[in-house]
Amino acid sequence: MIPFTHEPLNLFTNYVQAAQKFPESAIVLDEPLRAFPELHTTTTYQASLESIKQRAYQLAALGVKKGDAILIYKSPRFDTYLLAVAASYLGAIPAMISYHLPQSTIEVFLERLDDPFVVYDEETTIRIDPITYDETKKISVETLLNTVGKIVPQAQLATDEISYMTHTSGTTGIPKLICHSANSMGWRTVWQKTVMAKMEGRRIVAFHISPVHSRFNIGISSLMALGFPMLPIANPELNNVAQLLKAYHPMALETHPNHFVQWTRLAKEQPEVFAKTRYYHSTFDAINNQTMAAFLKASKAQDPVFLQVYGQSECGPMILKAHQLNTLTSSNARDMGVGLEDLTKARICDEQGRELPRNTDGHIQFLSKGRALTYYKEDERFQKTVFGTWWDSGDYGCMDDEGHLYLKDRQVDLIDEVESTLAIEDYLLDHLPFLAEVVLVRGKEHKAQPVLALIEGEAMDEEQWFKAVSDLPQLHHPVVMAWEDIPRTATMKVQRLQLEKRFQ
Repeated sequence: MIPFTHEPLNLFTNYVQAAQKFPESAIVLDEPLRAFPELHTTTTYQASLESIKQRAYQLAALGVKKGDAILIYKSPRFDTYLLAVAASYLGAIPAMISYHLPQSTIEVFLERLDDPFVVYDEETTIRIDPITYDETKKISVETLLNTVGKIVPQAQLATDEISYMTHTSGTTGIPKLICHSANSMGWRTVWQKTVMAKMEGRRIVAFHISPVHSRFNIGISSLMALGFPMLPIANPELNNVAQLLKAYHPMALETHPNHFVQWTRLAKEQPEVFAKTRYYHSTFDAINNQTMAAFLKASKAQDPVFLQVYGQSECGPMILKAHQLNTLTSSNARDMGVGLEDLTKARICDEQGRELPRNTDGHIQFLSKGRALTYYKEDERFQKTVFGTWWDSGDYGCMDDEGHLYLKDRQVDLIDEVESTLAIEDYLLDHLPFLAEVVLVRGKEHKAQPVLALIEGEAMDEEQWFKAVSDLPQLHHPVVMAWEDIPRTATMKVQRLQLEKRFQ
Protein backbone atom coordinates (compact mmCIF):
# COMPACT_ATOMS: atom_id res chain seq x y z
CA MET A 1 0.00 0.00 0.00
CA ILE A 2 1.29 3.47 -0.94
CA PRO A 3 1.73 5.51 2.29
CA PHE A 4 1.54 8.93 0.60
CA THR A 5 -1.31 10.67 -1.16
CA HIS A 6 -0.92 12.79 -4.27
CA GLU A 7 -0.41 16.52 -3.82
CA PRO A 8 0.49 18.92 -6.65
CA LEU A 9 4.17 19.89 -6.45
CA ASN A 10 4.83 23.62 -6.40
CA LEU A 11 8.57 23.92 -5.84
CA PHE A 12 8.38 27.02 -3.66
CA THR A 13 5.39 25.84 -1.59
CA ASN A 14 7.12 22.52 -0.97
CA TYR A 15 10.25 24.38 0.16
CA VAL A 16 8.20 26.52 2.57
CA GLN A 17 6.47 23.49 4.07
CA ALA A 18 9.78 21.68 4.56
CA ALA A 19 11.37 24.75 6.15
CA GLN A 20 8.44 25.10 8.55
CA LYS A 21 8.58 21.44 9.56
CA PHE A 22 12.38 20.96 9.55
CA PRO A 23 13.88 24.48 9.81
CA GLU A 24 17.31 23.38 11.05
CA SER A 25 17.83 20.49 8.60
CA ALA A 26 21.26 21.08 7.05
CA ILE A 27 22.29 21.66 3.45
CA VAL A 28 26.05 21.17 3.11
CA LEU A 29 27.87 22.32 -0.05
CA ASP A 30 31.31 21.41 -1.32
CA GLU A 31 31.84 24.89 -2.77
CA PRO A 32 30.07 28.27 -2.49
CA LEU A 33 27.16 28.92 -4.84
CA ARG A 34 27.63 31.72 -7.36
CA ALA A 35 23.99 32.78 -7.27
CA PHE A 36 23.70 32.43 -3.47
CA PRO A 37 27.10 33.46 -2.06
CA GLU A 38 25.56 34.41 1.31
CA LEU A 39 24.84 30.73 2.04
CA HIS A 40 28.59 29.92 2.12
CA THR A 41 29.04 26.12 2.36
CA THR A 42 26.66 25.28 5.18
CA THR A 43 23.06 26.41 5.47
CA THR A 44 19.65 25.14 6.57
CA TYR A 45 16.23 24.76 5.02
CA GLN A 46 15.00 27.95 6.70
CA ALA A 47 18.05 30.10 6.03
CA SER A 48 18.17 29.11 2.37
CA LEU A 49 14.44 29.82 2.02
CA GLU A 50 15.03 33.47 2.98
CA SER A 51 17.69 33.73 0.27
CA ILE A 52 15.39 32.14 -2.30
CA LYS A 53 12.75 34.79 -1.56
CA GLN A 54 15.34 37.52 -2.05
CA ARG A 55 16.33 36.09 -5.47
CA ALA A 56 12.62 35.92 -6.37
CA TYR A 57 12.17 39.60 -5.46
CA GLN A 58 15.24 40.49 -7.52
CA LEU A 59 13.93 38.53 -10.52
CA ALA A 60 10.62 40.39 -10.17
CA ALA A 61 12.46 43.72 -10.19
CA LEU A 62 14.10 42.62 -13.46
CA GLY A 63 10.69 42.03 -15.01
CA VAL A 64 10.03 38.31 -14.43
CA LYS A 65 6.36 37.64 -13.70
CA LYS A 66 3.72 34.93 -13.66
CA GLY A 67 3.62 32.86 -16.85
CA ASP A 68 7.05 33.93 -18.11
CA ALA A 69 9.46 31.22 -19.22
CA ILE A 70 12.96 31.57 -17.82
CA LEU A 71 15.92 29.55 -19.08
CA ILE A 72 18.27 28.61 -16.25
CA TYR A 73 21.48 28.03 -18.14
CA LYS A 74 24.48 28.04 -15.84
CA SER A 75 27.18 26.01 -14.18
CA PRO A 76 25.88 22.69 -12.78
CA ARG A 77 25.55 23.46 -9.08
CA PHE A 78 22.82 23.36 -6.44
CA ASP A 79 21.96 27.03 -7.00
CA THR A 80 20.53 25.99 -10.38
CA TYR A 81 17.73 24.32 -8.45
CA LEU A 82 17.40 27.18 -5.95
CA LEU A 83 16.91 29.62 -8.83
CA ALA A 84 14.14 27.38 -10.17
CA VAL A 85 12.45 27.53 -6.76
CA ALA A 86 12.73 31.34 -6.83
CA ALA A 87 11.18 31.41 -10.30
CA SER A 88 8.32 29.20 -9.12
CA TYR A 89 7.57 31.73 -6.36
CA LEU A 90 6.72 34.22 -9.11
CA GLY A 91 4.64 31.72 -11.09
CA ALA A 92 7.33 31.78 -13.79
CA ILE A 93 8.23 28.60 -15.66
CA PRO A 94 11.86 27.51 -15.18
CA ALA A 95 13.35 25.71 -18.18
CA MET A 96 16.34 23.75 -16.91
CA ILE A 97 19.07 23.83 -19.56
CA SER A 98 22.35 21.93 -19.42
CA TYR A 99 25.36 24.23 -19.34
CA HIS A 100 27.17 22.25 -22.05
CA LEU A 101 24.55 22.79 -24.77
CA PRO A 102 25.93 24.98 -27.58
CA GLN A 103 24.92 28.52 -28.55
CA SER A 104 23.03 27.23 -31.61
CA THR A 105 20.74 25.13 -29.41
CA ILE A 106 20.12 28.01 -27.01
CA GLU A 107 19.09 30.20 -29.94
CA VAL A 108 16.52 27.58 -30.97
CA PHE A 109 15.18 27.45 -27.39
CA LEU A 110 14.90 31.24 -27.21
CA GLU A 111 12.82 31.26 -30.38
CA ARG A 112 10.75 28.23 -29.42
CA LEU A 113 9.87 29.69 -26.02
CA ASP A 114 8.83 33.06 -27.48
CA ASP A 115 11.54 35.30 -26.06
CA PRO A 116 11.97 34.01 -22.51
CA PHE A 117 14.25 35.38 -19.85
CA VAL A 118 17.60 33.62 -19.48
CA VAL A 119 19.74 33.45 -16.33
CA TYR A 120 23.41 32.65 -16.92
CA ASP A 121 26.79 32.86 -15.21
CA GLU A 122 30.47 33.14 -16.14
CA GLU A 123 30.53 29.54 -17.35
CA THR A 124 27.86 30.12 -19.99
CA THR A 125 28.33 33.81 -20.78
CA ILE A 126 30.61 32.93 -23.72
CA ARG A 127 27.57 31.42 -25.45
CA ILE A 128 24.98 34.00 -24.32
CA ASP A 129 26.85 37.26 -24.99
CA PRO A 130 27.11 36.79 -28.79
CA ILE A 131 23.37 36.13 -29.20
CA THR A 132 21.43 39.07 -30.64
CA TYR A 133 18.58 39.23 -28.18
CA ASP A 134 16.64 41.58 -25.90
CA GLU A 135 19.35 42.59 -23.44
CA THR A 136 16.78 43.24 -20.69
CA LYS A 137 15.92 39.54 -20.75
CA LYS A 138 19.53 38.41 -20.40
CA ILE A 139 20.13 38.19 -16.66
CA SER A 140 23.65 37.39 -15.55
CA VAL A 141 24.08 36.10 -12.00
CA GLU A 142 26.13 39.23 -11.30
CA THR A 143 23.29 41.48 -12.50
CA LEU A 144 20.79 39.51 -10.43
CA LEU A 145 22.83 39.86 -7.24
CA ASN A 146 23.27 43.60 -7.78
CA THR A 147 19.56 44.27 -8.35
CA VAL A 148 17.47 45.79 -5.57
CA GLY A 149 14.63 43.39 -4.83
CA LYS A 150 11.01 44.20 -5.47
CA ILE A 151 8.74 42.52 -2.93
CA VAL A 152 5.81 40.80 -4.62
CA PRO A 153 3.38 38.14 -3.36
CA GLN A 154 3.68 34.51 -4.38
CA ALA A 155 1.87 33.66 -7.64
CA GLN A 156 0.87 30.13 -8.62
CA LEU A 157 -0.03 28.53 -11.92
CA ALA A 158 -2.94 26.12 -12.24
CA THR A 159 -1.94 22.59 -11.23
CA ASP A 160 -2.33 21.19 -14.78
CA GLU A 161 -0.51 24.07 -16.50
CA ILE A 162 3.07 23.76 -17.66
CA SER A 163 5.13 24.87 -14.67
CA TYR A 164 8.56 23.30 -15.22
CA MET A 165 10.62 22.20 -18.23
CA THR A 166 13.56 19.90 -18.69
CA HIS A 167 15.04 18.65 -21.95
CA THR A 168 15.99 15.41 -23.63
CA SER A 169 19.63 14.54 -24.21
CA GLY A 170 19.60 15.67 -27.82
CA THR A 171 21.58 12.67 -29.09
CA THR A 172 19.78 12.88 -32.44
CA GLY A 173 19.55 16.66 -32.87
CA ILE A 174 18.07 19.64 -31.03
CA PRO A 175 16.84 18.47 -27.61
CA LYS A 176 13.10 18.41 -27.01
CA LEU A 177 11.71 20.52 -24.17
CA ILE A 178 9.76 18.26 -21.81
CA CYS A 179 6.83 19.94 -20.06
CA HIS A 180 5.81 19.08 -16.50
CA SER A 181 2.90 20.30 -14.38
CA ALA A 182 2.45 20.50 -10.62
CA ASN A 183 0.17 17.47 -10.84
CA SER A 184 2.53 15.32 -12.93
CA MET A 185 5.48 16.15 -10.68
CA GLY A 186 3.34 15.47 -7.62
CA TRP A 187 2.77 11.86 -8.72
CA ARG A 188 6.52 11.41 -9.09
CA THR A 189 7.10 12.57 -5.51
CA VAL A 190 4.59 9.99 -4.29
CA TRP A 191 6.80 7.34 -5.92
CA GLN A 192 9.99 8.87 -4.56
CA LYS A 193 8.78 9.43 -0.98
CA THR A 194 7.42 5.88 -0.86
CA VAL A 195 10.91 4.56 -1.59
CA MET A 196 12.71 7.02 0.70
CA ALA A 197 10.36 6.27 3.60
CA LYS A 198 11.74 2.72 3.69
CA MET A 199 15.18 4.05 4.61
CA GLU A 200 15.94 3.64 8.31
CA GLY A 201 17.14 6.82 9.97
CA ARG A 202 17.45 10.43 8.83
CA ARG A 203 21.20 10.98 8.48
CA ILE A 204 22.64 13.12 5.71
CA VAL A 205 22.10 12.05 2.08
CA ALA A 206 24.79 12.79 -0.54
CA PHE A 207 24.24 13.04 -4.28
CA HIS A 208 25.93 14.14 -7.47
CA ILE A 209 23.19 14.53 -10.11
CA SER A 210 22.78 16.93 -12.99
CA PRO A 211 20.61 19.74 -11.55
CA VAL A 212 18.78 20.16 -14.86
CA HIS A 213 17.62 16.55 -14.97
CA SER A 214 13.95 15.92 -14.14
CA ARG A 215 15.21 13.54 -11.47
CA PHE A 216 16.77 16.41 -9.51
CA ASN A 217 13.73 18.45 -8.51
CA ILE A 218 11.75 15.32 -7.62
CA GLY A 219 14.59 13.98 -5.48
CA ILE A 220 15.24 17.25 -3.66
CA SER A 221 11.59 18.06 -2.99
CA SER A 222 11.02 14.52 -1.69
CA LEU A 223 14.10 14.59 0.55
CA MET A 224 13.00 17.92 1.98
CA ALA A 225 9.42 16.76 2.55
CA LEU A 226 10.88 14.02 4.77
CA GLY A 227 13.43 16.28 6.48
CA PHE A 228 16.70 14.72 5.30
CA PRO A 229 19.91 16.74 5.66
CA MET A 230 21.52 17.01 2.22
CA LEU A 231 25.01 17.04 0.72
CA PRO A 232 24.81 18.08 -2.95
CA ILE A 233 28.20 17.34 -4.54
CA ALA A 234 29.19 19.70 -7.36
CA ASN A 235 32.71 18.41 -8.03
CA PRO A 236 32.82 14.66 -8.79
CA GLU A 237 36.61 14.36 -8.78
CA LEU A 238 37.82 11.44 -6.67
CA ASN A 239 39.77 13.49 -4.13
CA ASN A 240 36.83 15.81 -3.49
CA VAL A 241 34.35 12.95 -3.15
CA ALA A 242 36.66 11.09 -0.76
CA GLN A 243 37.15 14.17 1.41
CA LEU A 244 33.42 14.92 1.61
CA LEU A 245 32.29 11.38 2.36
CA LYS A 246 34.96 10.92 5.03
CA ALA A 247 33.84 14.16 6.68
CA TYR A 248 30.07 13.56 6.62
CA HIS A 249 29.58 9.77 6.33
CA PRO A 250 26.26 9.94 4.43
CA MET A 251 23.71 7.20 4.98
CA ALA A 252 22.79 7.26 1.28
CA LEU A 253 24.60 8.15 -1.93
CA GLU A 254 23.17 8.70 -5.40
CA THR A 255 24.80 9.49 -8.71
CA HIS A 256 24.66 8.60 -12.39
CA PRO A 257 25.79 5.05 -13.28
CA ASN A 258 28.86 6.35 -15.10
CA HIS A 259 30.00 8.27 -12.04
CA PHE A 260 29.65 5.12 -9.95
CA VAL A 261 31.89 3.43 -12.52
CA GLN A 262 34.44 6.22 -12.12
CA TRP A 263 34.23 6.08 -8.31
CA THR A 264 34.76 2.29 -8.25
CA ARG A 265 38.47 2.92 -7.94
CA LEU A 266 37.79 4.88 -4.75
CA ALA A 267 35.63 2.06 -3.35
CA LYS A 268 38.42 -0.43 -3.94
CA GLU A 269 41.40 1.67 -2.85
CA GLN A 270 39.75 3.60 0.02
CA PRO A 271 36.75 1.51 1.13
CA GLU A 272 36.62 3.40 4.42
CA VAL A 273 35.13 6.34 2.46
CA PHE A 274 31.90 4.34 2.07
CA ALA A 275 32.00 2.49 5.39
CA LYS A 276 28.86 4.15 6.84
CA THR A 277 26.86 4.35 3.60
CA ARG A 278 23.99 1.87 3.70
CA TYR A 279 21.98 2.91 0.64
CA TYR A 280 23.23 3.43 -2.90
CA HIS A 281 21.01 4.60 -5.73
CA SER A 282 21.81 4.83 -9.45
CA THR A 283 19.80 7.35 -11.41
CA PHE A 284 17.51 6.32 -14.29
CA ASP A 285 19.82 3.89 -16.03
CA ALA A 286 21.32 0.42 -15.91
CA ILE A 287 24.52 -0.37 -14.02
CA ASN A 288 26.70 -3.49 -14.12
CA ASN A 289 27.02 -5.97 -11.23
CA GLN A 290 30.71 -5.55 -10.47
CA THR A 291 30.29 -1.80 -10.03
CA MET A 292 27.48 -2.34 -7.51
CA ALA A 293 29.48 -5.07 -5.75
CA ALA A 294 32.47 -2.75 -5.22
CA PHE A 295 30.35 -0.28 -3.23
CA LEU A 296 28.43 -2.91 -1.29
CA LYS A 297 31.72 -4.52 -0.24
CA ALA A 298 33.09 -1.16 0.90
CA SER A 299 30.11 -0.50 3.18
CA LYS A 300 30.30 -1.71 6.77
CA ALA A 301 26.69 -0.72 7.45
CA GLN A 302 24.14 -3.38 8.31
CA ASP A 303 22.65 -5.02 5.18
CA PRO A 304 23.71 -2.39 2.61
CA VAL A 305 21.48 -2.05 -0.44
CA PHE A 306 22.11 -0.85 -3.98
CA LEU A 307 18.83 0.34 -5.47
CA GLN A 308 18.76 0.32 -9.24
CA VAL A 309 16.09 2.60 -10.70
CA TYR A 310 15.21 2.61 -14.37
CA GLY A 311 13.10 5.42 -15.74
CA GLN A 312 12.88 8.24 -18.22
CA SER A 313 12.50 12.00 -18.04
CA GLU A 314 9.10 11.84 -19.73
CA CYS A 315 7.71 9.38 -17.15
CA GLY A 316 9.87 9.74 -14.05
CA PRO A 317 11.24 6.83 -11.99
CA MET A 318 9.56 3.64 -13.17
CA ILE A 319 11.13 0.26 -12.43
CA LEU A 320 13.25 -0.67 -9.44
CA LYS A 321 15.33 -3.53 -8.14
CA ALA A 322 17.19 -3.77 -4.83
CA HIS A 323 20.55 -5.55 -4.86
CA GLN A 324 22.68 -6.94 -2.03
CA LEU A 325 26.00 -8.76 -2.21
CA ASN A 326 24.40 -12.18 -1.86
CA THR A 327 21.92 -11.49 -4.68
CA LEU A 328 24.43 -10.06 -7.15
CA THR A 329 26.10 -13.41 -7.68
CA SER A 330 22.98 -14.73 -9.43
CA SER A 331 21.56 -11.44 -10.74
CA ASN A 332 21.25 -10.69 -14.44
CA ALA A 333 22.36 -7.07 -14.85
CA ARG A 334 19.79 -6.60 -17.63
CA ASP A 335 17.00 -7.31 -15.12
CA MET A 336 15.65 -3.90 -14.17
CA GLY A 337 13.09 -5.24 -11.70
CA VAL A 338 9.42 -4.35 -11.35
CA GLY A 339 7.12 -1.32 -11.12
CA LEU A 340 6.04 0.22 -7.81
CA GLU A 341 2.57 -1.01 -6.86
CA ASP A 342 -0.04 0.76 -9.03
CA LEU A 343 2.05 3.89 -9.63
CA THR A 344 4.29 2.60 -12.43
CA LYS A 345 4.14 -0.41 -14.74
CA ALA A 346 5.84 -1.66 -17.91
CA ARG A 347 4.84 -3.90 -20.82
CA ILE A 348 6.38 -5.15 -24.08
CA CYS A 349 4.73 -4.31 -27.40
CA ASP A 350 5.30 -4.40 -31.12
CA GLU A 351 5.66 -1.22 -33.19
CA GLN A 352 1.88 -0.81 -33.36
CA GLY A 353 1.49 -0.95 -29.57
CA ARG A 354 0.09 -4.50 -29.43
CA GLU A 355 1.21 -6.30 -26.28
CA LEU A 356 3.57 -9.22 -26.86
CA PRO A 357 3.78 -12.52 -24.93
CA ARG A 358 6.20 -12.90 -22.03
CA ASN A 359 9.86 -13.59 -22.94
CA THR A 360 9.40 -11.90 -26.33
CA ASP A 361 11.66 -8.99 -27.31
CA GLY A 362 9.97 -5.75 -28.27
CA HIS A 363 9.37 -2.10 -27.43
CA ILE A 364 9.30 -1.21 -23.72
CA GLN A 365 6.23 0.86 -22.84
CA PHE A 366 5.58 2.60 -19.53
CA LEU A 367 2.44 3.41 -17.56
CA SER A 368 3.08 6.35 -15.22
CA LYS A 369 0.74 8.70 -13.40
CA GLY A 370 3.58 11.22 -13.49
CA ARG A 371 3.94 11.31 -17.27
CA ALA A 372 4.93 14.67 -18.74
CA LEU A 373 2.38 16.78 -20.60
CA THR A 374 4.08 17.22 -23.96
CA TYR A 375 7.19 18.44 -25.77
CA TYR A 376 6.90 22.22 -25.97
CA LYS A 377 5.69 23.19 -29.47
CA GLU A 378 6.43 19.64 -30.64
CA ASP A 379 3.30 17.86 -29.49
CA GLU A 380 3.13 15.78 -32.67
CA ARG A 381 6.50 14.20 -31.79
CA PHE A 382 5.25 13.55 -28.27
CA GLN A 383 2.00 11.95 -29.40
CA LYS A 384 3.84 9.55 -31.74
CA THR A 385 5.03 7.67 -28.67
CA VAL A 386 1.69 7.76 -26.83
CA PHE A 387 -0.44 4.60 -26.93
CA GLY A 388 -3.52 5.47 -24.88
CA THR A 389 -2.34 5.57 -21.28
CA TRP A 390 1.00 3.98 -22.26
CA TRP A 391 4.23 5.63 -23.36
CA ASP A 392 6.77 4.03 -25.70
CA SER A 393 10.12 4.55 -24.00
CA GLY A 394 12.27 4.07 -27.09
CA ASP A 395 13.95 1.15 -25.32
CA TYR A 396 14.00 -2.50 -26.34
CA GLY A 397 13.71 -5.53 -24.09
CA CYS A 398 11.42 -8.24 -22.75
CA MET A 399 9.38 -9.25 -19.69
CA ASP A 400 9.91 -12.61 -17.99
CA ASP A 401 7.29 -14.90 -16.45
CA GLU A 402 7.68 -13.21 -13.03
CA GLY A 403 7.01 -9.76 -14.46
CA HIS A 404 10.63 -8.57 -14.33
CA LEU A 405 11.64 -6.14 -17.08
CA TYR A 406 14.84 -6.80 -19.04
CA LEU A 407 16.43 -3.82 -20.80
CA LYS A 408 18.52 -4.85 -23.80
CA ASP A 409 19.05 -1.75 -25.94
CA ARG A 410 17.73 1.55 -27.14
CA GLN A 411 15.59 0.90 -30.21
CA VAL A 412 17.83 3.20 -32.28
CA ASP A 413 20.99 1.39 -31.13
CA LEU A 414 20.12 -2.15 -32.26
CA ILE A 415 23.00 -3.88 -34.07
CA ASP A 416 22.65 -6.79 -36.47
CA GLU A 417 23.35 -10.21 -34.91
CA VAL A 418 23.76 -8.67 -31.42
CA GLU A 419 20.95 -9.61 -29.06
CA SER A 420 21.90 -6.96 -26.49
CA THR A 421 24.77 -4.50 -26.68
CA LEU A 422 24.15 -3.59 -23.03
CA ALA A 423 24.51 -7.22 -21.92
CA ILE A 424 27.86 -7.50 -23.71
CA GLU A 425 29.04 -4.25 -22.18
CA ASP A 426 28.05 -5.51 -18.70
CA TYR A 427 29.90 -8.78 -19.30
CA LEU A 428 33.10 -7.05 -20.40
CA LEU A 429 33.06 -4.55 -17.54
CA ASP A 430 32.51 -7.37 -15.05
CA HIS A 431 35.35 -9.51 -16.43
CA LEU A 432 38.04 -7.05 -17.50
CA PRO A 433 39.30 -5.07 -14.49
CA PHE A 434 41.29 -2.57 -16.60
CA LEU A 435 38.15 -1.12 -18.22
CA ALA A 436 36.45 2.05 -17.00
CA GLU A 437 33.99 2.14 -19.91
CA VAL A 438 33.01 -0.04 -22.85
CA VAL A 439 30.49 1.03 -25.48
CA LEU A 440 29.33 -0.93 -28.54
CA VAL A 441 28.19 1.13 -31.51
CA ARG A 442 27.50 0.30 -35.14
CA GLY A 443 30.76 0.27 -37.09
CA LYS A 444 31.69 -0.53 -40.67
CA GLU A 445 29.71 -3.29 -42.38
CA HIS A 446 27.11 -2.92 -39.58
CA LYS A 447 29.31 -4.92 -37.18
CA ALA A 448 29.66 -3.89 -33.55
CA GLN A 449 32.51 -1.48 -32.85
CA PRO A 450 33.81 -1.58 -29.24
CA VAL A 451 35.00 1.76 -27.82
CA LEU A 452 36.96 1.43 -24.59
CA ALA A 453 38.19 3.76 -21.86
CA LEU A 454 40.78 2.46 -19.42
CA ILE A 455 40.93 2.95 -15.67
CA GLU A 456 43.55 5.57 -14.86
CA GLY A 457 46.94 3.91 -14.50
CA GLU A 458 45.86 0.69 -16.23
CA ALA A 459 47.10 -0.60 -19.60
CA MET A 460 45.13 -2.31 -22.35
CA ASP A 461 45.55 -6.09 -22.01
CA GLU A 462 44.81 -7.41 -25.48
CA GLU A 463 45.30 -11.04 -24.46
CA GLN A 464 42.58 -10.74 -21.79
CA TRP A 465 40.38 -8.79 -24.22
CA PHE A 466 40.45 -11.37 -27.01
CA LYS A 467 39.94 -14.20 -24.55
CA ALA A 468 36.86 -12.42 -23.16
CA VAL A 469 35.32 -11.77 -26.61
CA SER A 470 36.07 -15.17 -28.15
CA ASP A 471 32.51 -16.47 -27.65
CA LEU A 472 30.77 -13.17 -28.41
CA PRO A 473 29.33 -12.04 -31.74
CA GLN A 474 31.97 -10.81 -34.18
CA LEU A 475 33.31 -7.41 -33.08
CA HIS A 476 35.64 -4.96 -34.75
CA HIS A 477 39.06 -4.42 -33.16
CA PRO A 478 38.53 -2.20 -30.09
CA VAL A 479 39.29 1.52 -30.18
CA VAL A 480 40.67 3.00 -26.96
CA MET A 481 39.68 6.58 -26.09
CA ALA A 482 40.21 8.80 -23.07
CA TRP A 483 37.16 8.66 -20.78
CA GLU A 484 36.61 12.41 -21.08
CA ASP A 485 36.72 12.27 -24.91
CA ILE A 486 33.68 10.00 -25.16
CA PRO A 487 30.67 12.26 -25.94
CA ARG A 488 28.12 12.34 -23.11
CA THR A 489 24.84 13.88 -22.08
CA ALA A 490 24.31 16.06 -19.00
CA THR A 491 23.65 12.88 -16.98
CA MET A 492 26.85 11.25 -18.28
CA LYS A 493 25.13 8.80 -20.61
CA VAL A 494 27.20 8.07 -23.71
CA GLN A 495 25.89 9.79 -26.85
CA ARG A 496 26.05 6.62 -28.92
CA LEU A 497 24.84 8.01 -32.23
CA GLN A 498 27.37 10.85 -32.08
CA LEU A 499 30.12 8.34 -31.27
CA GLU A 500 28.91 6.03 -34.04
CA LYS A 501 29.40 8.71 -36.69
CA ARG A 502 33.15 8.50 -36.13
CA PHE A 503 33.21 4.91 -37.36
CA GLN A 504 30.79 5.03 -40.29
